[in-house]
Amino acid sequence: MSEVIEMALMEAEEKMDKALEVARDDMSSIRTGRAHPGMFARIEVDYYGAPTPMQQLASFTVQDARTLLITPYDKAAMSEIEKALRSADLGANPGNDGNAIRIVMPQLTEERRREYIKLAHSKGEDAKVSVRHVRRHTKDVIDRAVKDGEVGEDEGTRAEKELEAMTKKAVDGVDDILKHKEAELLDV
Repeated sequence: MSEVIEMALMEAEEKMDKALEVARDDMSSIRTGRAHPGMFARIEVDYYGAPTPMQQLASFTVQDARTLLITPYDKAAMSEIEKALRSADLGANPGNDGNAIRIVMPQLTEERRREYIKLAHSKGEDAKVSVRHVRRHTKDVIDRAVKDGEVGEDEGTRAEKELEAMTKKAVDGVDDILKHKEAELLDV
């Protein structure tokens, strides 16, 4: 395969993998009735004037399906962590005992579960759009290389088939992530 097409396909695969990773991160931030540390991945705490990801400031322990214990490494950051948790709109009220912060996740109502499923579908569709955008860009590169005579039509066709297989794999990956999240949300 020509170097131009090989580079384009490698770049497309990297970008599609990144889109899957972003979809996975987005899905983990959608709250279910269960407590899990991924819910706090995007929460930043004002730590001595610098916005710092909460996961760098504390350890997380899942005590049971709905209770999570957050233990700050630096006790001085406790009030800032608690403030960030309150402003994060998790739907839970953090309780501070002086050593750790306990969060008990409330049960989700059927209506909230449906809203979260819609949100998950929206995020899944965003990921698919991103994958399709990468495919379109890469197909343009392949078509241009064939048109300019840099590669033969057979090689261009082979590259397009490889691109389609890559795209299908990425879209199926997004669907799997979405299916898993939906099952998690519907599990009472």
